Amino acid sequence: MKNKFVLFLSVSFGLLCSNKVAAQDNFGIKIFGLSIHPKGEKANAHLMPNRLDPDGYLVMNIGAMFSYEKFVFKDIVSLKTVQALYSDCAAQPGGFSHIGVRAQIVRTGKHSFYGGIGPTIVYRKNWLRLDGYVNPHRFKGGPNDRWQYLFLWHGGEFEYKYAVSERFDFSATFVPGYPDLMSLSIGIHLKLNK
Repeated sequence: MKNKFVLFLSVSFGLLCSNKVAAQDNFGIKIFGLSIHPKGEKANAHLMPNRLDPDGYLVMNIGAMFSYEKFVFKDIVSLKTVQALYSDCAAQPGGFSHIGVRAQIVRTGKHSFYGGIGPTIVYRKNWLRLDGYVNPHRFKGGPNDRWQYLFLWHGGEFEYKYAVSERFDFSATFVPGYPDLMSLSIGIHLKLNK
């Protein structure tokens, strides 16, 4: 499995670095965001100072996501890398790294909608060190580790884009990590070749 992952990263990196410039290659920055726990986080809600309700269904996270998107087939299929750094639900440092394949689902006028999927690693400062933390055993890492992490082969997103101009898009991203965590973020994309 490790060899498949290394092959995937190598091919993806090669495509990202190729000389072909497609219609909408872009850099993006988004403000992160709102975390949604569909089933609530009642057992650990007391550790979430930025929760919007008593049971931790909605929690504000302050941070940013930086992305680069390279189109490999017209303006329909792309490879996208994302690096996020933010204050997690316990107001501690956290983030994620993602690389994935994306495809345009629909486009009409200035509006477009994309979906994507690919491997993602989520990391955070160790919650096992927090007093009163109830461990649901989602993240890897022991009590003596500084950080915890979660690896997903199938991390993904849905993204809405509105073309503000030929060079800029407004965007909103929804990460559908049901049943554990879903998130919303907003931002802009700068197109490289318009």
